[in-house]
Amino acid sequence: MALDFTAIDFETANGSRASACQVGLTKVRGGKVVETAGWLIRPPAGHDDFLEWNTRIHGITADDVIDALTWDEQIEDLIGFAEDDVLVAHNASFDMGVLKAACEVTRFDLPAYRYACTLQVARKVYQLPSYRLPVAAEAAGFTGFAHHDAVADALACAHILIDAARRSGADDIDGLSGLIGARVNRIQPAVIAA
Repeated sequence: MALDFTAIDFETANGSRASACQVGLTKVRGGKVVETAGWLIRPPAGHDDFLEWNTRIHGITADDVIDALTWDEQIEDLIGFAEDDVLVAHNASFDMGVLKAACEVTRFDLPAYRYACTLQVARKVYQLPSYRLPVAAEAAGFTGFAHHDAVADALACAHILIDAARRSGADDIDGLSGLIGARVNRIQPAVIAA
C-alpha cells in the first residue's frame, strides 16, 4: 500500500484563523503511522488574545504559550515534517484556513499543498449518527484519545483515513478519492507582495 500522507490539526486562541496556538502532526507511510509531532505556538501579534470559549475547548492559555516559538519561527519545522505530503485533516477547510491565514499574517509563502478531508471521507465510508472526530475515529477503531489536543486529534484523523482506505480497497489517497468520491483539493496561497 502506498498510502502516504501527513495528518494535521490546529487549535486556535480565538476566532481568527491566524491564531494557531497548537499544531499536531502524524506522518503515515505505507498505511502505517510512523511518526507524530506537535508543539505549542505563540500566535502572531494582533491574533494572540485567548478567548475563554477557545480555552474551555482545548485548555490552552496565553501563559502556556508565553515561551513557545511564534508562527514564523516554527513554520519551517511544520513544513519540514510534512514535506511534500498530501495533508489530511478532519474538517480540513478549518485547518487549511488556519495554515493559510497564519502564513498570510506573517507574510510567509506557503507551499500549495494538496489536502483531503476526513470529515468528508467519513461521510462517504461510515453510517454514523454524527461525524464529529471522536465518533468517526471510534468507527475506525481508534478510541480513548484526548479530543482537542492537536497531537491526539491528528493521530485520530490519520486512523480514519487509514481505515477508510482499507475498507475501500484503496492503495493511496487519489485512489480512495476516486473510489468513494471524496475530493482532494489544493491550498491556494495568497500572493505575498514584496
